[in-house]
Amino acid sequence: RASAVPAARPPEPLSAAAMGIPTLVRMTRTQLRRLRPGSRSMMTFDTLPEEVVMVREMSRQFAETELYPVAGQTDAQHKYPAEQVQKLAGLGLLGMMVPDDLGGADMSSLAYAVALEEVSRGCASTGVIMSANNSLYCAPVLKYGRPDQMDEWLKPYAAGEKVGCFGLSEPGNGSDAGAASTTATADGSDFVLSGTKAWITNAHEASAAIVFATTDKAKKHKGISAFLVPTDAPGFSLGAKEDKLGIRGSSTANLIMDKVRVPGSAMLGKPGEGFKIAMTTLDGGRIGIAAQALGIAQASLEVATKYAMEREAFGAPISSMYAIQLKLSKMACAIESSRLLTWRAAVLKDAGKDFTKEAAMAKLCASEAATMCAHQAIQVLGGMGFVTDMPAERFYRDARITEIYEGTSEVQHLVIAGKLLKEAAGIDIPMPAAPHKPAH
Repeated sequence: RASAVPAARPPEPLSAAAMGIPTLVRMTRTQLRRLRPGSRSMMTFDTLPEEVVMVREMSRQFAETELYPVAGQTDAQHKYPAEQVQKLAGLGLLGMMVPDDLGGADMSSLAYAVALEEVSRGCASTGVIMSANNSLYCAPVLKYGRPDQMDEWLKPYAAGEKVGCFGLSEPGNGSDAGAASTTATADGSDFVLSGTKAWITNAHEASAAIVFATTDKAKKHKGISAFLVPTDAPGFSLGAKEDKLGIRGSSTANLIMDKVRVPGSAMLGKPGEGFKIAMTTLDGGRIGIAAQALGIAQASLEVATKYAMEREAFGAPISSMYAIQLKLSKMACAIESSRLLTWRAAVLKDAGKDFTKEAAMAKLCASEAATMCAHQAIQVLGGMGFVTDMPAERFYRDARITEIYEGTSEVQHLVIAGKLLKEAAGIDIPMPAAPHKPAH
C-alpha cells in the first residue's frame, strides 16, 4: 500500500513554525534562505512579497508537523483541536489582519490567504476555525467597532486568547440573509435579543458572537443591526453539535437567545447597519474560504500524485497512464487558476479597492476545484481512496462544505453576474441596428 502524503517531517533547527509572525517579519533575506525549501516542486511563489513567503513557510511547517499527523484523529473523533488552535494563536495566525497594538499580527489579506491555505492543507477543520475567527469575527469588529469596544471585544480574540463566532444564518433563512427573524427590542438603554442562529462555526468554543437581529421590521434589511453578545449571558444557550459530513473537528451548532439583555453599547456599528456589516464581512470571508478550499485541493493533488507514482499496474506505475495524467493535469490547472483568483481578490482588498466580484469568483472556483480534486483523488486511488487508511476520503468530505457556507455556489454566480451587469450598464457599446424587414 502506498503511504499517505504529505508525510510529517521533524522541524529543523531553524524552524519557521517555531518563530511566529513577529519574529519572521524581522528576518533578513539571508536568514530566510536557511529555512528548508517547501515540498511542492510544481509551483513557485517568487512573486509574493518576502514577508508573505516567510508566513507561508511558517504555516507550511506548522501544518506538516502539528496538523497533518493528527488531522485524521481530529476528524474521526469529532474533536476540537484545542492544542493546535492555541499554537496557531502563538504564531499570530488568529488575528492576522488586526494591527499589533490591538493584539493582532498586522499582516495583509494576501498573507492571510496564503497562511490559511497551508493550514487547511494540513487540516481543514483547523482551517475553518482560523477562518471564522479572522474573517467573520475580528474583521468586522476591527472595521465597525468603536475605540471603546476594542479592549473587550477585539484584543483577546486577535491574540487568540479567545475565539469568536458570527451569527447570521437562521433555521428559516440561509441565502436570504435579509430575512432575519431574530429580534432586538429596545428596553431603555438596553436591547433584548430573542431568536435562533443556525450553522454557527465555533459555537461551542466562542466567548462572543456577532449577532444580527431586526431592530425595525418596517425597514426590512435596513432595519437589521449587529450586536456583540457574550455567550455566557443569561438566556444565551447552545444547541447540540451538528453531526457533519466533513470538517468534523470544528463545532457547528445553533445559538439560542431567550430574552438576552445587552447594553446599547454592545451594538456594532450604527443602528440599521447590520445587513451592510454582514455583506461586507462575507466579501472578506470568501477569500478565506477560497484559501481553505485551495488547501484541500492541494492536499488531494499531492496524495493522488504520490500514489500514482508508487502504485503499479500492468507492470508500470499508473502515473505513466494517460488517463491518470489527464486527471492530475486538470487538478493542477484548477488549483493554480483558483489560487491566482484568490490572490487577486486579496491584493484588491489590501489596496482598498472593490473586491466583491473577485472574492466571489475566487470562492466559487476554489470550492469547485476542491470538490473536483478530492473526487479525482479518490478515483486515482481506487479502492484505497474509499477507506480511511488514506486521507482522500476525508478531503472529499471536507471539500463539499466549501461550496455551501459563506454563500453557496449559486449565490456566488448571482454576485458575479450582478456586478458584471452593473459594470456593463455604465459602458456605451454601439449595437448593430435591427435588420430592415421589407413590407409585404
